[in-house]
Amino acid sequence: MKRGEIWWVDLAEPQGSAPGFRRPVLVVQEDLLTVSRLQTVMVVPLTTNLGRGQAIGNVQLGAKETGLPKDSVALVCQVSTIDKLLFDQRVGALSRGTLGAVDVGLRLVLGLGARPGIARSGP
Repeated sequence: MKRGEIWWVDLAEPQGSAPGFRRPVLVVQEDLLTVSRLQTVMVVPLTTNLGRGQAIGNVQLGAKETGLPKDSVALVCQVSTIDKLLFDQRVGALSRGTLGAVDVGLRLVLGLGARPGIARSGP
């Protein structure tokens, strides 16, 4: 698996607002870490609930680009780490430009840079 690829994964039953069940995810972890001894991978879950695309940091994805049957939204605000054993099937990969939009969302939700028009909390 490589950064920018979309995979089907088998997650546990969801608890609270966490994603669960069988769903597509976008690999966002640096490739050097993915091929290392680490047994986990950082991912962004995808959803077909297009209303979630309005949330800060999330990115809308077209079915044609993802290889999925429906348009979806990258839930950047739910970035998480999952075990490599949960990965089932590769679906496709995002273009460099679309992955760049996800990177902007990641920087925003992780507080890794200022974005004009968004107030940042904290010191």
